[in-house]
Amino acid sequence: MRYIEPHAHMVSRVTDDYQRMALAGCEAVCEPAFWAGFDRSTVEGFHDYFSQLTEHEPKRAAKFGVKHFCWLCINSKEAEDVKLAEEVIALVPKFLDRPNVLGIGEIGLNKNSRNEMRVLEMQVDLAARCKQLILVHTPHLEDKLKGTRLILDVLKNDKRIRPERCIIDHVEEHTVEMVLDAGMWAGMTIYPETKCTPARAIDILETYGKERLWLNSACDWGISDPLAVPKTALEMKRRGHLAGAVEKVIFQNPKNFLGQCRNFVL
Repeated sequence: MRYIEPHAHMVSRVTDDYQRMALAGCEAVCEPAFWAGFDRSTVEGFHDYFSQLTEHEPKRAAKFGVKHFCWLCINSKEAEDVKLAEEVIALVPKFLDRPNVLGIGEIGLNKNSRNEMRVLEMQVDLAARCKQLILVHTPHLEDKLKGTRLILDVLKNDKRIRPERCIIDHVEEHTVEMVLDAGMWAGMTIYPETKCTPARAIDILETYGKERLWLNSACDWGISDPLAVPKTALEMKRRGHLAGAVEKVIFQNPKNFLGQCRNFVL
């Protein structure tokens, strides 16, 4: 089967993972800017990271015939330092013309703090001014419902933001409906510990349909599986979903959303 991995942190993965993904049918991987496993202390560290995402990682993926795209931002785990966040946000536009950049992401909230909210609003403003797609991280576990509501309020209150150009990631059973009702896209993350299992994600698809929904692995530094999307696709087939319906979720849906960015060409 062919599929797109719309959310994976490949800088944290070994090269063998690219090979395995290519063998499973991955045509493109999209990498949101994220945490480095530790808090960076200078804007220069982010400059080097953005260079890695836009220059070096695409070459590593290309060795296996996989196209690599990325998103740029300062992530919510490092947003408590507002001064550093302001410096990083000022840096981002210098990279937006790189050919594999899709937009601003993954912005969002981690612990729903005031500083995180301030930085979220600044990055939404950046996306609006630069006419960029937006990819949003929602908090984990007990912070998710409140955080998702706060994020949706920020996006809906900025009249420059078009909902169909926003993807709210890591939705679960208690948040997916409010995201879809807001006219935005919803991403379901197949992750062993803090997000969805394949069975739960398929239950959501069977409840809410297959419009404006996609699957991703968000594979990163933690216990995670870069093959979570094709494995979930196989489970969809086992549960009776036809091949066309499976392809819609794992290939056509992400292609349609990401295709709103002129850089996304397969």
